[in-house]
Amino acid sequence: MQPLSTLLQTVPASVTAMMMQKGRELKAAGVDVVNLAGGEPDFNTPEHIIRAAHEAMLAGDTHYPTSWGSPVLLEAIVNKLARENDVRVTPAQIMVTPGGKWAIYATLAATLNPGDEVLVLDPSWVSYGPMVTLQGATPVRVTLDGNDNFRITRERLEAHITPRTKLIMLNSPNNPTGRVITREELAALATTATAHDLYVLSDEIYEHILYDGAVHYSPAAMPELADRTIIVNGFSKAYAMTGWRLGWMAGPAEVIKLARTLQTQSITSAASFTMTAGAVALDGPQACVREMTAAYAARRRFMLDALEEIPGIECAPIEGAFYLFPRFTATDKDSLTLAQILLDEAHIATTPGIAFGAAGESHIRFSIATHMEDLEKTVERLARLVPNL
Repeated sequence: MQPLSTLLQTVPASVTAMMMQKGRELKAAGVDVVNLAGGEPDFNTPEHIIRAAHEAMLAGDTHYPTSWGSPVLLEAIVNKLARENDVRVTPAQIMVTPGGKWAIYATLAATLNPGDEVLVLDPSWVSYGPMVTLQGATPVRVTLDGNDNFRITRERLEAHITPRTKLIMLNSPNNPTGRVITREELAALATTATAHDLYVLSDEIYEHILYDGAVHYSPAAMPELADRTIIVNGFSKAYAMTGWRLGWMAGPAEVIKLARTLQTQSITSAASFTMTAGAVALDGPQACVREMTAAYAARRRFMLDALEEIPGIECAPIEGAFYLFPRFTATDKDSLTLAQILLDEAHIATTPGIAFGAAGESHIRFSIATHMEDLEKTVERLARLVPNL
């Protein structure tokens, strides 16, 4: 037999997916597992969004759509960016995708060549590095300091730049740390990107999930970054539409043109009727987003207060997204071992910090996008287990 892809053989499977599956298998075996490994809102998609898709299907919107997005959704995204982010684009600068993950992949495919390097700010989402590798490029891990609240500085960025550096990947609010980038950090990133002629991929999927007055700033709103930033966003987190697989990207027209070519020659498009629902989500009432975020805020407060009472756990107060990233301070066990112990002995499925890069070691990621009852069980089980680690 001919050898299979050597490139894909170098790409690891998702640790998040692996831990979620382990939790499912235990639950199917009758074990009372609390599954906090994934990033799935426990809310159903708001009814008015579901109704829009249903009505579109009944009206015959079940055929091939325009590959890069329906006119109504492209216009809704144009208006949303101007209204909420102070970013001005045209429909030609947008591509609708089947999920935000594909928007990230398409951005990398459109900007990178083999041998290019990409700065990945660790801790970072588990798929960033592998997706860079799949382009024949190299992810360069910029380790942010947990003792400095994972702050981005120009010095850290500059220390990793070479003549081959092409792009910086930014995620704010951040998965897994819950950090929201400040204006000072954004200025440092802008200075670095312009000095070295770099693109910026800005993953803004959690932009509406903010706490305690935190504010989301898009780098594309900065004049010096407007022509070099590609925004990636979607509907999964803010509108609880994970199963709809609907996302989008917006950026320089030349980047979007290449991304559209990739899409027409690969997955073709997102589903037609989901685009109608997406436009209704953006243009319609936003009370549903505020209500879900308020629920996450209550869970966040409960978990932060509870973890503070457990010796051996330190947890910074997250500013956005719906994850906690506590550090386990009273053990020398690595995060993979810790995650397995939490699963085996406390029946809590989590994601080990090492999955997000070396900067995440000694941390464990907990999703709080689940019922309060599950979080109460989590705290009770941690209180029994952690002192004995």
